[in-house]
Amino acid sequence: MIRVELPFHLQTLAHTQREVALDVDGAPTQRSVLDALESRFPMLRGTIRDHDTHKRRPFLRFFACGQDLSDAPGDAPLPKPVAEGKEPYLIVGAIAGG
Repeated sequence: MIRVELPFHLQTLAHTQREVALDVDGAPTQRSVLDALESRFPMLRGTIRDHDTHKRRPFLRFFACGQDLSDAPGDAPLPKPVAEGKEPYLIVGAIAGG
């Protein structure tokens, strides 16, 4: 079971709470977690990753265990505490302004 924390705008869109628990087959990676999230909440498809390239959308960042995983390869294994459900995988909305 992987714990995922969502930013408020994605919680609202998915009609869910801040933290969701997901079952992921095999060793959890960013790609498998995001695939499971989009499968459970189809309304999130295209909001976190581009439909075609599956690259992260601007103004979203991914974190786990204090590490910024936003630019890490999608198939890299997630840290052990996240894979064990002890720590959440965070999807964070970036703030921009001038």
